[in-house]
Amino acid sequence: MNYHIDLMAMTHATTLLKHGPNAPIEERIEGNWHVYPFDGALEIDYVDQAGNATRRWVIARELKVGPGKMLLGGIDMSDDGYRGFRVDRIERLEDAETGFVVDRNILDWLMKRAEKQSKERRKALRRA
Repeated sequence: MNYHIDLMAMTHATTLLKHGPNAPIEERIEGNWHVYPFDGALEIDYVDQAGNATRRWVIARELKVGPGKMLLGGIDMSDDGYRGFRVDRIERLEDAETGFVVDRNILDWLMKRAEKQSKERRKALRRA
C-alpha cells in the first residue's frame, strides 16, 4: 500500500473519533449477544471467509460478544459502509489515535478497552 494514502486514511479516521450521533452509548443485550459501545479508529489486518487478507481502516462503534464469537462493528472507511468484523479473523490492529499495535490477544485487548470506555462513560454521566 502507498504510505501517503495510508497516512491520509488514518488522519481522516482520527477526525471521526467523536462519538457519532447514531452510535450506541450504553451496553445492551440483543438476543444472545452482549453489545458494548466502542470508540476508536483502527487499522486492522483482516482475513475474510475466503481467506483473502486485507488491510482496513475502521471507525469502531461497538463490540458484540455472542455465543462462540465476537464481532467488531463499525464504519469501513473503504466504502463508508457499516461492517461487522469477526475478531478471530483480525490478525493485527493499530490504534490510530495512539499508534499502539496489537498482534496477539486481540480479543482480550478489545474487551479491556470496551470495559474501560464503559467505566469512563459511567463516570462522566455521574459527574453531569
